[in-house]
Amino acid sequence: MTAPIVQLVTSRLHHADSYTLARFEATGGYEGLRKALSMTPAAVHDEIRAATLLGRGGAGFPAGVKWGFTPPGVWPRYLVVNGDESEPGTYKDRMLMERDPHQLIEGCLIACYAAGLSQCFLYVRGEMALAQTRVATALNEAYAAQYVGRNILGSNFSVDIVLHWGAGAYIVGEETALIESLEGNRGMPRLKPPYFPAAIGLYGKPTVVNNVETLSNLGGIIVRGSEDYKQYGSESSPGTRMFAVSGHVRRPGVYEVQHGVTTFRELLYDEQFCGGIRNGNALKAFIPGGGSSPWFFEEQLDLPLEARPVGGAGSMLGSGAIVVMDETTDAVKACLRVVRFYARESCGKCTPCREGTSWLETILQRIVDGHGRPADIDMLLDVGDNISPGPYPAASWESEGLAAVPFPPKQTTICPLGPSAVAPVVSALRRFRPEFEAKIRRRALGIPVRVEDSTHV
Repeated sequence: MTAPIVQLVTSRLHHADSYTLARFEATGGYEGLRKALSMTPAAVHDEIRAATLLGRGGAGFPAGVKWGFTPPGVWPRYLVVNGDESEPGTYKDRMLMERDPHQLIEGCLIACYAAGLSQCFLYVRGEMALAQTRVATALNEAYAAQYVGRNILGSNFSVDIVLHWGAGAYIVGEETALIESLEGNRGMPRLKPPYFPAAIGLYGKPTVVNNVETLSNLGGIIVRGSEDYKQYGSESSPGTRMFAVSGHVRRPGVYEVQHGVTTFRELLYDEQFCGGIRNGNALKAFIPGGGSSPWFFEEQLDLPLEARPVGGAGSMLGSGAIVVMDETTDAVKACLRVVRFYARESCGKCTPCREGTSWLETILQRIVDGHGRPADIDMLLDVGDNISPGPYPAASWESEGLAAVPFPPKQTTICPLGPSAVAPVVSALRRFRPEFEAKIRRRALGIPVRVEDSTHV
C-alpha cells in the first residue's frame, strides 16, 4: 500500500502566487522565524537536531549535527546556501527557489539564528534566471518587511543575506568549489582535510553549507515541533523528501514523498505519482540519484527511498533525481550522454579526471559511431579503474553481484566528479555488455551503424 501523500515543503506550490510575500504570510509564513526568535538559539538548534533532518543535497548528513561542527569562539562564521543545482536530472531545488523563495529565506534566517552565523550567502546556479529573479524579489520584500536586516522583528538578531549568481559550472555544486567561486576564484574543489568548511571555509572562517531543500524544512519543523516532523517517514530518515523524476514515465515531475517509506516502484508506477512507464513499455533501467549514481534495474524497484538501503544495494539517492529508461533505450548512447556531460564539466584540476573522462567519452563515441574495437570494452574498464579503483573485471560480476560495483566509490581525484563518469560505464557494461559488443561486431563485419538502428535516449 502506498504511503499517504504528505506535503511539508510543497504545500504552497498549487497557488499561482506562491512566490509572493502576501501568499507566504497568508499560509503561515515566517511564523517559524517568530517562534524561533522567542526561543534561545541553543533551543532552536536542539529542536532541529532532535528532528534528525538529513541533508537533502546528496550526502544526507544531519543538519543539526553539521551546525555543531563549527569551532567555538571563532568569528565571524557564515551560512552558504548551495543553490547550484547542476546534477543531471535534478530540478527540485530550482522549483523551491522559483515558487516558494520566502520559505527558503525563512530557513536561512532560522539556521543563522540557531548556529550563530553572522551572514548568509545564497548561491544560485547561473542558468536559473527565473530562480534568481524570484529570490531577488523575495529578498527585497523580506528586507522591506524587516524579516531580514538589522534587529529582525524587533529583536537583537541581525543578519544579511547576499544573493550570488554562479557562472554555470557543475563542479561548483561541490561545497569547497562553491566557496572558491564565492571568493572570486575559479570553481575548483579544495583538499579535505584540512579544508572542511565547518572549520576553514569562506574567507578562511567557519562556514556551514546547506542545501535549498534542507533549509526549506526548518520553518515547518520549528512551528510543528520535531516530534510532529518525525511521525512522517521512517525512524532513521524522518520527514519527507522531494524527488525529480524524468525520462520515460507517463507523468515526469517533482514529487514530495515520505522519506524511507515510499518505494521506487510506488513512485514510478502509482497513479498518484508518475503513473507507470510511457506507452506501456517495460522498464530497462533507472538512475536513482542523479547522473553520478550507479544505475538500478527492475530488481531494485522495491527498495525504499532511503539512503542506507539504496547505498547497500550499490547506488545512492544523491541529489534526489530519478531518470527512467524504458526498453527502447540504447544503453550505449545513454552511457555516452552521461559521460559526455562529466567530461565537459571536469574542472581539470585532477589528472585522472581531466584525462580519463575525456578518454571515456572518446571511446564511447567511437563505439556509437560504428568504429569500435574489441579491445575498447576492456579499455573503458581500465580507464575507469584509474579514476575510481574497483573490482571491475567482468568475470567477477556474476559471482559478486552488486558488490562488484564499489559504493561509496573509491577515487583518485579530489572530488567525486571523476567517479561520476565511471558509474554509468560500469553500470551499462555490467548489464548491457551485449549491446556494446553488437556495435563493435558491426564494424568487424563491415556493417555501418545507422541512426535508425537504435532509439535515441
